[in-house]
Amino acid sequence: MDRDRNEFDALIIGGGFFGCSLAVHLRQTRQLRVVLLEAGPELLQRASHSNQARVHNGYHYPRSLLTALRSRINYPRFLAQFRDCVDESFDKYYAVSRNFSKVTANQFRLFCTTIGAPITPAPTAIRKMFDADLIEEVFTVQECAFDAVKLRQRMVTEMEASLVDVRLSTDALRVRQLPGGKLGVECSTSNGRQELTAHRVFNCTYSRINRLLDASGLPLIPLKHELTEIALVEVPPEVKGMGITVMCGPFFSVMPFPSRGLHSFSHVRYTPHCQWQDATDRPYMDPYAVLAGRPRQSNYLRMVMDARRYMPVLTGCRHVDSLMEVKTVLPRSEMDDSRPILLRKDQGLPNLDCIMGAKIDNVFDMIDYVSAADSIVSQETA
Repeated sequence: MDRDRNEFDALIIGGGFFGCSLAVHLRQTRQLRVVLLEAGPELLQRASHSNQARVHNGYHYPRSLLTALRSRINYPRFLAQFRDCVDESFDKYYAVSRNFSKVTANQFRLFCTTIGAPITPAPTAIRKMFDADLIEEVFTVQECAFDAVKLRQRMVTEMEASLVDVRLSTDALRVRQLPGGKLGVECSTSNGRQELTAHRVFNCTYSRINRLLDASGLPLIPLKHELTEIALVEVPPEVKGMGITVMCGPFFSVMPFPSRGLHSFSHVRYTPHCQWQDATDRPYMDPYAVLAGRPRQSNYLRMVMDARRYMPVLTGCRHVDSLMEVKTVLPRSEMDDSRPILLRKDQGLPNLDCIMGAKIDNVFDMIDYVSAADSIVSQETA
């Protein structure tokens, strides 16, 4: 075995946005020898791509003040660092429903004022596009979308410039403690199986975090999974150049999806197709296997039939495609819609750290914690 090629300071499992960002950070700030393993043939192809592409500015979380404030802090940081990867060209509107909403228009306005998020009444022409019997108020806000293709190209370039050892089509199967404190990670590659060693291992596999832990005989982290559908649509001319979100409850969102030149269409009720939780009293279910085994059928008609009640012009949307992926959250987030980042140090083994972000701007929370100490402190922070 070529020991030099297979021994590292840090080994990162998962080539999504978080894994790649961490690899670049460790190379640029600590000059560590870093290897990143990605089971797929390309980087940023799973959850980093198949999502709503929203860069949050706090508006989405009126029931979780801490999550909203973290988004407000991270939003300008994301724009400053990744401005070439975002689309700010569209107008963004949030509408509050009269019925079934967890906040009123006045409560939402006060919430935005509290977190310092810009908000003004939407123009009359925009408000007239909504059914006034169902929508209490419509607001103009400031929010943007990221282009997943440009973000992937950006991260590939940064990884190459930072000399991160990237190994694609390399599936991390299990991790074990080695003599002397190092960790060994058994991998499956096109050339067979091999073991890589590192002083620290970061599990950044999002919905598959527990897969590595389960296979390694380590304690699982309580996680909830949803098989979700993001519909991609062509919107009618009246809605081009707009992003629309109705909140806060069983409603919908339509906003630009820059990498495809379309709009994403999601619905709180119909975007999830099924859900389950990882638990110790039942066999572990690999989320990718659940996704692969699920019949591919769309809930788009249900989404648009409900949404057009609130905004009749959406009847003119044309369904082009749907992105199916697994969304993973901490179970406690269901109570207040919070989106904390998961940071678990020494998960079952010394120097095995698990990291999971719930939204793209969480990446700065991860970098901040890694920068603040030599070791990640175990916590879940919004």
